[in-house]
Amino acid sequence: MCSPWVARSLASRPTPTNNPDSSADRPSAAPAVRARAADLGLDLGAIEGTGEGGRILHADLDRVLVDRGSGPLSPQSHTSPDADSDDRRIIEVRGVRRRIAERLSNAWREIPHITYIDDIDVTELEQLRGTLNTRSDERTQRLTLLPFIARAIVLAVAEIPEVNAHYDHPADTLTTFGAVHIGIATQTTDGLRVAVARHAEQRSVAALAAEISRVTGLARNGSATRADLSGSTITITSLGAIGGIATTPILNPPEVAIVGVNKIETRPVWRDGTFQPRQKLNLSSSFDHRMVDGWVAATFVQHIKHSLETPALLFVNDP
Repeated sequence: MCSPWVARSLASRPTPTNNPDSSADRPSAAPAVRARAADLGLDLGAIEGTGEGGRILHADLDRVLVDRGSGPLSPQSHTSPDADSDDRRIIEVRGVRRRIAERLSNAWREIPHITYIDDIDVTELEQLRGTLNTRSDERTQRLTLLPFIARAIVLAVAEIPEVNAHYDHPADTLTTFGAVHIGIATQTTDGLRVAVARHAEQRSVAALAAEISRVTGLARNGSATRADLSGSTITITSLGAIGGIATTPILNPPEVAIVGVNKIETRPVWRDGTFQPRQKLNLSSSFDHRMVDGWVAATFVQHIKHSLETPALLFVNDP
């Protein structure tokens, strides 16, 4: 499989043709784009291309489909014979979902991602978390795994500060931050939002738990302010118990790193001459490869792993 860079380079090359009827005014598009446009009944001559030299891309067709409903490009005028069947439903993609789609498409198209996956032994951490939660009461925030991971990220950032950064491609600048504002990817009824726990470096594990609960709660109930949903410097994404074995998280630009948390499962591990049941999870972390080299990405994740596998370190110099 070719890289996104190579794919874009190949897609930008003009398509050779031996057709004597071809014209310089013919819209520039790859054969696959032309075929798809024909299937959809879209006139390429009426579509503004965003590719190199005005070349029409699949994303441009997607944009037209999203904007359908008025003008000659409305799909109602190009429906297939079975378009009115009872099992077919057209949903307009607008509002938050449309912005999410555009943002993720741009991130995937423009950023060369590298995803580094490693397994973490959280047996001792889970034992500690269970003990702390048995001592909690109605006044104490019960601890999920996220505040421990957030604290481990803070400690890792202290060693690898270039991952806690924003990359401005047009300006060719990388801005690193002393403050660690951790974004928490949060599923809401309106789609995925990133709630921000600010100044994680100044918070203990317990304080991080309370702040993560607060900002994600605001995001879910729709009362989050713009400040609650912006300004993150590095993001955590987790699907909890359904998190699968591994994921390939898409970056939250202009950030250069995102830490994906997969589910915990019991696996047999060879220790002290015998197989022992251990609680393990995989971290799937993606990085902007323009700014973060593979060695730096791996070193950052190894710092997180060391802290989570030695949970006492999470409380050393606890704010």
